[in-house]
Amino acid sequence: MFSTKLTHLVFNKASINVKAIILNIRPYSTNYNLVKLAEVGRLETPKLDGKYETGQLFLHRVFGYRGVTLFPWIAKVYDRDVPNQRDDIKLDDSSAGYNHVGKEVKGHTHIYYQVLIDSRDCPFVRAQTEAVTFLGNQENSRSLYAIPGLDYVAHEDILPYTTTDRQPIQHELFEKFLARDHERDPPFVPKDTLKAWQEKNHPWLELSDVHKETTENVRVTAIPFYMGCRVSPQGNVYWWRYCIRLENLSDLAVQLRERHWRIFSLSGTLETVRGRGVVGQEPILSKSQPAFQYSSHVSLQSANGHMWGNFRMEREDGYTFDCRIPPFSLDSKQDPNPHN
Repeated sequence: MFSTKLTHLVFNKASINVKAIILNIRPYSTNYNLVKLAEVGRLETPKLDGKYETGQLFLHRVFGYRGVTLFPWIAKVYDRDVPNQRDDIKLDDSSAGYNHVGKEVKGHTHIYYQVLIDSRDCPFVRAQTEAVTFLGNQENSRSLYAIPGLDYVAHEDILPYTTTDRQPIQHELFEKFLARDHERDPPFVPKDTLKAWQEKNHPWLELSDVHKETTENVRVTAIPFYMGCRVSPQGNVYWWRYCIRLENLSDLAVQLRERHWRIFSLSGTLETVRGRGVVGQEPILSKSQPAFQYSSHVSLQSANGHMWGNFRMEREDGYTFDCRIPPFSLDSKQDPNPHN
């Protein structure tokens, strides 16, 4: 096991990251106006086997933020880049896309973690830090509520570290969910409130399927979440949120220009959605800022459906291409308790 000092770099109006040379993390900012340099702790050896315990402090390998693990999820990952498993999809065939949902691709289990993000880092992270949303319980309400500073992190993106700081993570839920125990490693253990919160909110927190596909060195990861059903005299409306992460694996910068979604409901309807950018942005994925993550929502009149599509990308040399969004299921999991 090795240990080395970590330094936390804070950049003006850009991302927070750790020293790239020491940790082999790609720098995540093009604005190098250094504001301050602060030591956050000592790096631990990342686990190749097993899982991290609740209370493990970490730095995100890609986004660079400080966080703490709450609990793990076992997800089924459908990677369309695995040799001999990928089916090519005709993006202009509106009737075929839903037949290529990730269930056809051989899946493998993988560990993801529900985590808290340090609130000091949230303004600098190129990922929506209010990615966890849920439906309100008011009758006939269409309101969506968000919990800030929650994220889902794959096992390989966890860079564990230790610190002597008594409150290493600033988040309103940190002290509600975790207690210090000097005899444990990591020294933070779950409180009963965390266990109760996990059990109560399990349905809309659950991460079960992850879908991945790469086009022209741009990797897209899609994670759908079932949120519940709204009952009204006009009929049931089923809601999902989905998290999309784009990562540029090449040295040439690319910019997301347009999105093109197809949403198929098992009731027989097919909806097409086109528009500029995503969540009001046209993010640039460069060598220094390789990743972008966002969340959005979709509703159907049917309890099940599928989504697929593509992003129109423009490379810095002027070349444009359609980057495939891996198709994924919208599954209500036969929700026995719809919101009403």
